[in-house]
Amino acid sequence: MLKNALKLLKRQLHAKSVEVPEWLPNSFELSSSFNGRAEYARDVATSMIVYENFLSVDEEQSILNEIEPYLKTLRYEYDHWDDAIHGYRETERLHWNDDNVKILDRVRSLAFPPSVTPLQYVHILDIDRKGYIKPHIDSERFCGDTIAGLSLLSDCVMRLVRDDEKELHVNVLLRRRSLYIMKSVARYKYTHEILKSDCSLFKDEEVRRERRISVICRNSP
Repeated sequence: MLKNALKLLKRQLHAKSVEVPEWLPNSFELSSSFNGRAEYARDVATSMIVYENFLSVDEEQSILNEIEPYLKTLRYEYDHWDDAIHGYRETERLHWNDDNVKILDRVRSLAFPPSVTPLQYVHILDIDRKGYIKPHIDSERFCGDTIAGLSLLSDCVMRLVRDDEKELHVNVLLRRRSLYIMKSVARYKYTHEILKSDCSLFKDEEVRRERRISVICRNSP
């Protein structure tokens, strides 16, 4: 009972301290530093777009059926070349079965305009239950201005922090089977990270983190 009362008090204090624009997606939680800075909030909300339930249960399983046999041959790693990821295994895939090609074509058609060339290789990142992604901005050497990621197996919270004003941060709820598209302002002016299991909170509610696989499409640098 006391725990529930504390949660209620936190929500009440949060509601008083943060101005929530009517147009803000439900999947976004702004820090109070955005108060009075609607243009900053709009810039990040329009450049980090989340589509919930983008995949059906069967489509998620179809992708898992294709990638799991290879992922199981890999070991989780705890030292990334740029120290950005902890507890992960990853690969890239060029060839997919016909059903999954259709899914990836849907992602690419939504994320990239006809004038933009998507990379043919798809990045697959498997984070274990205790793994996490540290704050970083993806290098321009490896991908262009748009990143489109499918979230498989688990909900999670992605945090965006403005690189030149650290007090401006946004928690974004990425539900299982959702698609996010990150571009322009969110891509270059904000770091992004996947929160650890023990601090995975969204609007003061725990978001239970399990093993998570992201299937990521990018465009050419």
